Amino acid sequence: MKKYKMLLGLIVVLFCACNNKEQIIREQPENVATPKNMVWVPGNTFTQGAKENDRLALEHEKPAHSVSVDGFFIDITEVTNASFKKFVDETHYVTTAERPINWDEFKKSLPEGTPKPADSLLQPGSLVFNDKVKNVTDYTDFRQWWKWQTGANWRHPEGKNSNIIGKDNYPVVHISYEDALAYCKWAKRRLPTEAEWELAAIGNLKNPVYTWGDEISKMDKEANTWQGNFPNYNSKSDGYSALAAIKSFAPNSLGIYDMAGNVWEYTQDWYNVNYYQELLSNKETVRNPQGAAQALNPNNQYEKEKIIKGGSFLCNESYCSSFRISARMGMAEGSSSNHVGFRTVVDLKMLQKN
Repeated sequence: MKKYKMLLGLIVVLFCACNNKEQIIREQPENVATPKNMVWVPGNTFTQGAKENDRLALEHEKPAHSVSVDGFFIDITEVTNASFKKFVDETHYVTTAERPINWDEFKKSLPEGTPKPADSLLQPGSLVFNDKVKNVTDYTDFRQWWKWQTGANWRHPEGKNSNIIGKDNYPVVHISYEDALAYCKWAKRRLPTEAEWELAAIGNLKNPVYTWGDEISKMDKEANTWQGNFPNYNSKSDGYSALAAIKSFAPNSLGIYDMAGNVWEYTQDWYNVNYYQELLSNKETVRNPQGAAQALNPNNQYEKEKIIKGGSFLCNESYCSSFRISARMGMAEGSSSNHVGFRTVVDLKMLQKN
């Protein structure tokens, strides 16, 4: 009987929404239970993209534009090693970082004529931050602080001699977009859209620059980021030099943890430098935007990229400053690294199907 009441409540809410274009699903229906380890994000109309008072805003965060998003549920934390292990144990899934590299496929994402590396380098692995790098002055060449580490994957974050023993409650990393989708299918959830992610980060605040407000001075107490001169020196004034366990910092106004720093988080949207302008040209508030129809990044023409949000433990004010809500970056579909993870969402239509 309880299940049927919940379904009836969902049908009423969805029927009303479909028959009133102006009505946003704001409040959680009374008969709909909150899924485990998730929280309801109230629907709202808000300004997506660069804030007027954000001195660190970048051009690809502009122009700001109005969007409306229906309420939904979101994980209160990033997906952890323990949760991902349960998924792998039940499905025997093998992540992209653990699979043999097929050069014929891999070279399609590289400039034509790129020579084939030695077979010793074409081994399963992932990108790892090089914490031994010193005296970097040219910030246009990120290869100085990233290295391809054979044997690096979600079980071995720094390479084959590392492990995640005692780190069940840390965010899972070295996850590609494909891996995240596989987990979502198993969990009967999905990745958030970029607009949903921003709404969750804003929480109950009014158009803040950061998930905790507008004060950058609170950074060290609110998020796991890089303090000092990136990538040469990290003062660790926030208490961490790399990944932190989930819930190491206070949640935002909705009770959601780590919407800034720690690890970047996947969204389902394509990274397209023209998309924001296209939304603004509609001259109407778009409801539940699903992102661009295709990827477009003039700086990376050989790979299709998905938008990641939130920044990571490597973000610093002088370099990427991506701990801001509007910050965004493109991530190639098949790529993975030790500072990218994800969290999932569930909407009312999904609950109705389940």
